[in-house]
Amino acid sequence: MADIHLIGVPLDLGGGRRGVDMGPSAVRIAGIGERLTALGHRVHDRGDIPTPTPETRSPGDPTRRYIQEIQEVCAALYLEALDSHTAGAFPIVIGGDHSLGAGSVAASATFAARQGRPLGLIWVDAHADMNTPETTISGNVHGMPLAALLGHAPHELAGIGGTSPKVRPEHTVLVGIRNLDDRERDAVRASGVHVFTMKDIDRQGAAAVIEQAIAIAGRDTAGIHVSFDLDVCDPSIAPGVGTPVRGGLNYREAHMAMEILADAHRVIALDLVEVNPVLDLQNTTAVLAAELAASALGLRIL
Repeated sequence: MADIHLIGVPLDLGGGRRGVDMGPSAVRIAGIGERLTALGHRVHDRGDIPTPTPETRSPGDPTRRYIQEIQEVCAALYLEALDSHTAGAFPIVIGGDHSLGAGSVAASATFAARQGRPLGLIWVDAHADMNTPETTISGNVHGMPLAALLGHAPHELAGIGGTSPKVRPEHTVLVGIRNLDDRERDAVRASGVHVFTMKDIDRQGAAAVIEQAIAIAGRDTAGIHVSFDLDVCDPSIAPGVGTPVRGGLNYREAHMAMEILADAHRVIALDLVEVNPVLDLQNTTAVLAAELAASALGLRIL
């Protein structure tokens, strides 16, 4: 059984639709702590990272809106998550928009580097989040964290933790991709990261894809950080996300992915992001996030 630290990040600055600041509370209300405790884990809720609201700040640069505030939140998250790793705990970061990944993954990368090995990353998302201020259409930073983790702009996020890049392309896997901007598509193709689109999942099956993702991200690494955006799931099971895209993972595919990850015993941290209660139906998406956390941490049928 594991020591699990829950870290809330009510970050609502990186996207274009408000409401994800309530995501951490919604996932807690859905019983994430109780579900993990029932599995025998020791769960400690570390509370929320202090986060400003858009009403109190200016967006600033239109190509990287609220970048200074997002950087400050991600830097605070980096320290909190790294402290969890150092204490021997398993951090689960609850968001909040996906720009928080620049902090949570950076912490896992530093922890891996202390063991003399790189970090593996599985980014489960309908979107690649590999835009930069030069390629973005919206200026929304939640579309940029993976670019920063790979060492590209925005430099404010790339520099968190003092080293860059945080992850190598050969250890980075995108799963569930189905919605890319034209310029972002070119960046993904040129990056060298491994990509499994929803078409790949349709053809090969979710189990085969996630097993390949684990093999790639786990090869010669200190462990795997899984960053899971709930919009990878089909809106029929996850309506409460800011950027829903039809044709995503169904309920069993999502749980199967988490169950196989648990069986691999290689995951060292988990993000659950983009839960938006304003757009949700009876907290459905938050409940799904809590259930997926339990599957990732060893929920068994038998």
